[in-house]
Amino acid sequence: MIRYLLLFTLLFTSPLLVAAPLTWTIATDKTAIGLSWQAFGHSFSQAHLQGVTGTVILNPQDDRDDHIEVKIPLATLVASNALLTHQLKSDMFFAADRYPWIFFSSSRVVALGAGKFRIFGMLTVKDVRRPVVMEATLDAGEIDAAPELAMHATTGISRSAFNVDRLVGIVDDHVDIALTIVARRASMP
Repeated sequence: MIRYLLLFTLLFTSPLLVAAPLTWTIATDKTAIGLSWQAFGHSFSQAHLQGVTGTVILNPQDDRDDHIEVKIPLATLVASNALLTHQLKSDMFFAADRYPWIFFSSSRVVALGAGKFRIFGMLTVKDVRRPVVMEATLDAGEIDAAPELAMHATTGISRSAFNVDRLVGIVDDHVDIALTIVARRASMP
């Protein structure tokens, strides 16, 4: 009995058998976030954010170790024209002077197979934290050997849930978010 207990302990605690999570750093120069929404009942408006920083941690053997942290500077927000860019950064919407960052932190990343993931987490806008769920695909091949990975994710939010609720009669409450994140392996074995 003691021999089996020792064998069991060695098998399941051996560092060779337990895969460690792998860490990538978001490549700010290759990462962008797009926002789109309806205005005036039919036309679509768009804005983009860049300067994204953060980390992606994935364990190919156990998705319970997966974690994504993202920090987005509102100063980089650019809309389809200068007036809309100014309005979005102003107190009318994001109040970028008082709330210069948007944050996302995953609570769970679920591997769905074939490079697809469902990401659960908390989004913070204007110091308001709300849960969001993102559908994502990962372009990396074998994650264990990938020096770089690209993730494409989408979600939708209610802007009023984050106190970005001005002009509700003109601008739709629903905002679609599309993320393209490129990350580089923090260290290769």
